[in-house]
Amino acid sequence: FRRSRDDSGAYEQSIDAIAAEAEAAAVAGATELHIVGGLHPWLPFDHYTGMLRAIRAVAPGLHVKAFTAVEIVHFARISDRGRDGIEGISAVLRELIDAGHGSLRGGGAEVFNDRVHDEVFKGKIRADRWLDVHRAAHDLGLATNATILYGHVESWDDRLRHMDILRREQDRALAHRAATGAGGAFQAIIPLPFIPDDSELAHLPGPSGLENLRMISIARLMLDNIPHVKAFWIMQTLPMAQLMLTCGADDLDGTVVWYDITKVEGASTHQETSVADLRRAIREAGLRPVERDTLYRPIDRDGPTWHVTGG
Repeated sequence: FRRSRDDSGAYEQSIDAIAAEAEAAAVAGATELHIVGGLHPWLPFDHYTGMLRAIRAVAPGLHVKAFTAVEIVHFARISDRGRDGIEGISAVLRELIDAGHGSLRGGGAEVFNDRVHDEVFKGKIRADRWLDVHRAAHDLGLATNATILYGHVESWDDRLRHMDILRREQDRALAHRAATGAGGAFQAIIPLPFIPDDSELAHLPGPSGLENLRMISIARLMLDNIPHVKAFWIMQTLPMAQLMLTCGADDLDGTVVWYDITKVEGASTHQETSVADLRRAIREAGLRPVERDTLYRPIDRDGPTWHVTGG
């Protein structure tokens, strides 16, 4: 999906508006601001570092999980580091960290297969560049997530190869951490079902419920070196995510509030669920709900006030 400047629905938010949203979220008790955007053709790189500094100024306790690997590659290009390979990526990430960046999103991985990529995701970065970004982030100490978008034109072999590549990078990141005493790694794998509605692949059925459960189970078995498996209820629906807790998932994500990328079953972009509903879904699955922050540290909460418990 994309918009040109003259398209109906095209927009950009000012830094002041973003800072106001961050401040309101912090006052309401949010633990995280989750940011992703398009590849804006005119905004300079310092717009993004300025945005992070503005967020940190008004909401210093809010963790900023921001940007996909696709966006980081774009930042390298617009800051004249695009030809510097992984060194340019590292330089961009260091500037973002200095400005307040907390951890890296896992989006944009799609499926690590060039044939699939060129058929469905042409124009986006391929697997090698996505991995370059996450490898650089890990070496700089950032926690990141990983995704796989399944249920379109890929095969089961493609899915398994994708997860094997993630497993190998996690092994490398963990070995680097053990050798140096520092470094980041993948903290969660997030299998995402392809939703064909209103796309050029609308003729495809998308994955079935049983297939969704199998993907969670296989991800848990293959990626035992990644500590968490997320059942992203926005794309899976809360009842399906609840079942996934019995198939290897240990995370439902959060209350979310606004999600502007996909909509399930005609929902609006205001896709918010309550803490009570999340807790009830977890308990009904026979498990104990624990609220966590972005880095998977348990927290105690008293209304909008919260703190990390460390246990």
